[in-house]
Amino acid sequence: METTLERIEEIYAYREMIFTQVHRNLRGRYKGSALGFLWTFLNPLFQLIVYTILFSVIMQNKIEQYSLFLFVTLIPWIFFGTCMSEGSGCLRDMEDMVKKIYFPREVIPISYVVSQFINMLLCFIIVLVALLVAGRLTNPAVFVFLPLIMGIEFCLTIGLVFITSAWCVYLRDVKYMMTIITMAWQFMTPVMYSVDMIPGNLVKIFYLNPMTSVIVAYRDILYYQQAPEIDTLIIACIMGIGSLVVGWHLFNKLKRKFAEYL
Repeated sequence: METTLERIEEIYAYREMIFTQVHRNLRGRYKGSALGFLWTFLNPLFQLIVYTILFSVIMQNKIEQYSLFLFVTLIPWIFFGTCMSEGSGCLRDMEDMVKKIYFPREVIPISYVVSQFINMLLCFIIVLVALLVAGRLTNPAVFVFLPLIMGIEFCLTIGLVFITSAWCVYLRDVKYMMTIITMAWQFMTPVMYSVDMIPGNLVKIFYLNPMTSVIVAYRDILYYQQAPEIDTLIIACIMGIGSLVVGWHLFNKLKRKFAEYL
């Protein structure tokens, strides 16, 4: 049985394949549409408009500059939510390649998550411009924490995609289940509301959600322009690394019969 180091070395040897798949995913996502790559920015903007109208106009949320309050966490959530709802089917989407060509099976979920991560980074350009225009870039020094929380979210996401994409090979229903779960997951994560609005007796339960600490950290850094609390970062790190480790080992066990079940 190959060791973890051997698996990493093999995946690195296929790095060109990962780059090719990432490029293919980025170009092919909106292929044939009139606006093409602009949908990368328009999709979160449309969601922002809808949620802003719902929570600040209809439900009259009293949060200052609610659009920014929402925007700084909506972008990382869209990355995570898209990977959860669509990434679970990435192996099945490439089943012909999996059955006919030998390569490390990890290449497919890795390339999918990386392509979505690049989309998120591009959208963060708009976030930073919005913060600058709104006059909320008051403490740029806190941005040193941004790569850390992005890395944690990446580890969390790719670990979960390893798990769900592997399960989906054996049970197609996983992809449809993840669409429903992701929708509910968003409302159970403080993306559209403040963590302070959660009743005190439920806060600990909400922090069992691995995205809660990640979203809180993003909002601290970008909206409040302050360093995330150390407890928040510790919880996020544990969740992110734990997800990656579990996903990595589970994927390794399940991948042996992928070709048989696809």
